[in-house]
Amino acid sequence: MMPEHSDTDNNDITITLSKTQIKQVMRGATDEDALAKLLGGIGALKLASYRERLDDDRFSRSLLRGLMVLASFPSDGSARRVTDVAKQLGLGASTTHRYAITLVELGLLERDPSSRHYRLPTG
Repeated sequence: MMPEHSDTDNNDITITLSKTQIKQVMRGATDEDALAKLLGGIGALKLASYRERLDDDRFSRSLLRGLMVLASFPSDGSARRVTDVAKQLGLGASTTHRYAITLVELGLLERDPSSRHYRLPTG
């Protein structure tokens, strides 16, 4: 007979973070090119290689597209237009814009309100 386990017996830990705390954690991940290191393999792929992976059913196309958008921004903090990113990646401008605003909300990109260009967070 198996012994009964109560919820207090497990070693799981649950942490609840506010939206502000999540943004702080995500911004911390971009310090000192940590994001570039994290995405180093993605940034090094050629566009043809991306396209091959987009057709592979083993991969999440949506996740790969989002990572492609993120990896298209230079680690030096220079800004890019969504239309330029879309052209580079062969994606639609509206699709690329949705990825960009999602990445802004997560703190992985910043948007300049005057130029409407996007860049990796500078700090």
